[in-house]
This record gives sequence, structure tokens and C-alpha cells, in this order.
Amino acid sequence: MKFIKLIASIVIILMLVCSGFAEDPDDVTIEEKEEVPQEEPPVVEEILYTTPRPVGNYHLAEHFDDREDFAKRWILSEAKKEGIEENIAKYNGKWDVEAAEKNGLNGDLGLVLKSKAHHHAISTRLDKTFQFDIKPFVLQYEVQFQNGQDCGGAYIKLLSQTNDLDLRNFHDKTPYTVMFGPDKCGTDTKLHFIFRHRNPKNGTFQEKHWKRATTVPKLDDVFKDKKPHLFTLYITPDNRFELQVDQQNVFRGNLLEDMNPPVNPPAEIDDPNDNKPGDWDEREKIPDTTAKKPADWDEDAPRQITDPNARKPEGWLDDEMELIPDPNAEKPKDWDDEMDGEWEPPLISNPNCESVGCGEWKPPMIDNPNYKGKWRAPLIDNPNYKGKWKPKRIPNPEFFEDKYPYKMTPIGAVGFELWSMSDGILFDNIIITDDMFVAEQWAAETWALKKELVERETDGVFLRLVKYTNKHPWLWAVYVIVIGLPIVLFISFCCTTSTKESKEQAARARHKKTDESTPDDIPETEAKHVVREPTPIRIEEVKEPEPSGANLGNQAEVRETEEEIVEARVEELKQEPQEEKPETTENDEKESEINEEEKEEKVEEEEEEDEKKVEAENGEEIQEEEQKEEGEQSLDGDGDAKRSPRRRKARRE
Repeated sequence: MKFIKLIASIVIILMLVCSGFAEDPDDVTIEEKEEVPQEEPPVVEEILYTTPRPVGNYHLAEHFDDREDFAKRWILSEAKKEGIEENIAKYNGKWDVEAAEKNGLNGDLGLVLKSKAHHHAISTRLDKTFQFDIKPFVLQYEVQFQNGQDCGGAYIKLLSQTNDLDLRNFHDKTPYTVMFGPDKCGTDTKLHFIFRHRNPKNGTFQEKHWKRATTVPKLDDVFKDKKPHLFTLYITPDNRFELQVDQQNVFRGNLLEDMNPPVNPPAEIDDPNDNKPGDWDEREKIPDTTAKKPADWDEDAPRQITDPNARKPEGWLDDEMELIPDPNAEKPKDWDDEMDGEWEPPLISNPNCESVGCGEWKPPMIDNPNYKGKWRAPLIDNPNYKGKWKPKRIPNPEFFEDKYPYKMTPIGAVGFELWSMSDGILFDNIIITDDMFVAEQWAAETWALKKELVERETDGVFLRLVKYTNKHPWLWAVYVIVIGLPIVLFISFCCTTSTKESKEQAARARHKKTDESTPDDIPETEAKHVVREPTPIRIEEVKEPEPSGANLGNQAEVRETEEEIVEARVEELKQEPQEEKPETTENDEKESEINEEEKEEKVEEEEEEDEKKVEAENGEEIQEEEQKEEGEQSLDGDGDAKRSPRRRKARRE
């Protein structure tokens, strides 16, 4: 019965939960997704993408979603690369604006490099020039190697603002201020961070490279996994910089300490006009000119000699060849003796030589114990040694100290100038700003959505369900009700049943330990008609107090009175009318007889034990009392003498 109630409770709970889902407006998306093929997870929420808008100050924010705007703003280079063959010197690589082949959002477009083994160059001007003054600099953009990468780069160049900046003539020599992004060729991968530093003394520019460009962990995955990746460069006016990949920090450094060559040249340099003196001896050890070669030194002794103790093994086959023609080889059917020459079977090892050996026997070679090699004089300390010569140090005429290399050349445009052996490289969502919050918000509306889409396709059903629930926390309560409550009810049902059974077993055990006459295992249908036999009255033995001279004479009379009361009670019970007992089976009669016999035996055993205790305690006292009564009988007369035997008998009983 309880099990039926449990099932009914679960059904009611499920009905309530289903009704709750129907009333939830957020569930509309889930119901629509149920129409997708069965291999898709049941809980899927469509990722909605809208063209992002920066939330603060920015100098460039390019999303590539507007083809017409892209055609107006971005300019293809018409230049030629210098110093290479004419047929590959032109920047004739193709570009296009299109959606991603995979892991793309609905309505999201990007700039795609379309040609293999070609030079590509395209650029656009900033909305406003970036000045490196008191505000930070933030550059962020996305790269997706849709077809992987064998050799080529995906870095971006921030072109210096100059009066003669012509984007149609953009090439590899065009001055830039910062270059940043991934690059690969073969197994070598880099994350470029280069800035061109202006020498404040002579006005020349020199490239400063980040020292640890080849040490970025797991950078190779960017070129292989075909997923969108986010690259961020953050530089502050106090010369600190930070590099991020997918919003994970990969390095924090300082422009004055972590660039090569250093921003500031050394204060002293070696004198280029200083030469080593002719008598300068740098040899720390020289041969001992006084040493002589020992007379017994044999320079002509060979390093190895034949073993004089070696003996040819018995059974050595001198006339056998180590290699013999294969007797099982057959001439190929297409063999032409005129074209291929006379056919000869291939050679194999002679099986007769495997046990001992065959052919010409030669003793093995061993090291010559008399070999010493060419004699050379031992080395001794050079008395003329002066140490390693170094040119003297002089003040560096090109020395300068720039404490604020952050103040770089202003940026007026951005561009991609690339050579690649792979096509399908997608660039998207470029932003240049002076506020890291603006860049993070921009990424939240673009790259973060793509990342979520990729995770949905790679995560299992369980992880998708957890992520969906985290967005809709009220679902946790539903899971607790649907899953937790039935479990609690089931456990409660099991515990209640087991507790009841244990109580019934304990009750039976207590009945068996008592002396009450109760029938065993009476069915419920018969229990209403069974009249139980009266339980015999059991008189507890009362421990008598220690006898004294005053009350010892009355104990026999008290016992006689108790016996008369018991006999009268038994007679009354016998005379009471009894209801007819229901018919019992032979098994019931046998069980009742066995129970009665066991109870009678227990009663008899208890009575015997009580009698023994009484006799043991009062035996000596009764004897003393009898002696006293005999003395009183002689004094009190016949009446008292007649009562004394009766009292003695009562005490013995």
C-alpha cells in the first residue's frame, strides 16, 4: 500500500514540474530545439549576435560586418616588395569579407586572407590618431586559422603617423610603431611584440623585440585547432606591458628590461681602436721543454694485435662458404636475360656455418698491452701567462638614457602585410583604445560568443546542461524536486518498513521471555474469537525480615492465612463460566502443550530455588526457636503445648 502511495507521489511531482516548465517563458527556446535531430542535446539556447558597439573611447573599432563600409575604408596595396623576384614581388594576394567556415555566429563577418604563397597587404586609417602620452594603449583582435598554418604569420602592424603615409604604397619597409601577433614556420612558433624605438640623440629608429617570443605555452594550438583566438597587447605609461591570448595572461614585463636589444645602450663600450700587444701570451699551460721521451717508448706499436692464445674451434669448416645461393629462389617470370642479364639467385647465410663457423679462420684482435701512442711532453704552467686580453673600456659616444620608451611614435593606421603558405586566415574585431574595460566589453560581445559556441560543440551533454543551468539558476530547484525528492521518499519508505519489522520481532522476543501464557502467531481473522485462558496469579515471594523474639511466633500464622487465600481464589476461578474455545488444529494443540510444559517446568524450578533459599536462611533460626518453645511449653501448660507443634510445622513449610 505504501509503495502505491510512493508511486502516486512521484507522478504528481512530475506533473507539477511539467506544468512549471510550460509556464516559464524561457522554455520556449528549449521546446524549439527539441525539433533538432536526436543527436543534439535537448537543452540548447541560440546564441544571438548583434554587431558590437564600443562602450567608451576608442581610436579604431572594426567588426567587418558592413561590406560597403569595408570597401570604403580598407585599401589594398599596389606596391612591390623590394629585393625579390619580379613574379612574386607584387602584393597581389586576395582578400574578402565573409562568414567563418566553422564556429561562426549568424550575421558575423570577418576579413579573410584567400591566397596561398602570395604577398598580401591591406590597411586602413584610424578614426583618430593614437598619441602615446598619459593614457594606456590597448590593441586587441581575433585570428582564426580555418585551414591550419604551415608557414606564415597573422600579425598586425600599427603604422606610424607621418606626412607621407600612403596606404596604396603599403609594403614591408613602411614605417610602423608596433607589430604584434602570432607567426609560425615549420615547428617554430612566435608571438611577436616589436616596437620601433626612436633614438633621442640622433633620431634613428631601432626595432626592439620581446625576448621571450618563442616561449609562449601552447601557442602551437592556435595554428592547429582552427578555432577563433583573441590576442591582446596592453601597455601603460610607466613602461609596463602585458600580453594575453584568449584573455589569459602569458607574460607581464617592462619595456626597459624585457626587450632585445635593450632600449638604452650601455654607458661604456670596448675601444674599437685598441689592439692586443704582440708579446701578449694568453697560454695558461705550455709543454715542458726539458722533458725527454723514455727510451722504451715505442711509438710504432699498434693499438690492437691478434690474440696469441686463440685456437681454431674444432669442426671449423674451412672449405664452406659463409653465403650460398638460395636453393628455394625461383627466377621471376618476367625476367629477360637479354635485358636484365643472367639471373642469379639471391645469397643467404650458409646453414652449415651456424653451429661452429666456416670459411677462413682468423684469430680475434685484442688490445696491445705495449701500446703507448705518440709521445708528448707534459704541460707545465706558463711563466709568461698574462691572462685573456680584452680591449679597454671607453665611454659610449652613442649613449643615451630614455626613461620613458612608452612615448612612441603616434599611430595613424593599421594594416596586415603578410606572406602565408595557408589560406582561409580570418581576422575580426580589431579595436584600439586607451581603456582596458572597453576592450573587454568589446570581446564579451564578439569573441566570447564564439568561444561559447565552440564549447557547445565540443562539450558533452552533461557540461552543456550544467552551463545552461548556471544561466537559469531556478532549474537547480527543479532538479532537486525531480531527482532528490523521489530518492528521499524511497529511502523513507524502506526505513519505515524495516523499523516496523524490527519492532514486531522485538515484541515477540519479549513475549517469549515472560511467563505469561499467550498463544503464538494467532491469525488476525481468528484473534477476535479466541478467548485467552486466565493467567495464573503468581505470588511474589516476599523476603521476610530478620526474625526477632517479638514477631517470630506470628510468622507461621501469616503463612497459613496466605495459603487459605490462594486456595479460595483458585476455587473461584474454577467455578467461573468459560466461553467455548474455537476448534484448534493438531499443530496448535501440540504447540500449546509444549508451551504449557515449558512454563510448568520453569515455575517448578523457581519454586525449588526459593525453597532452598528460605531453608538456608531460616534453618538455624527455626532450630533455636523450637528450643525456646519447648522451654515455654513446660512453663505455660497444656494449651500452649498443643500449639507449639503446629507452629513448628508452619515454620518448616
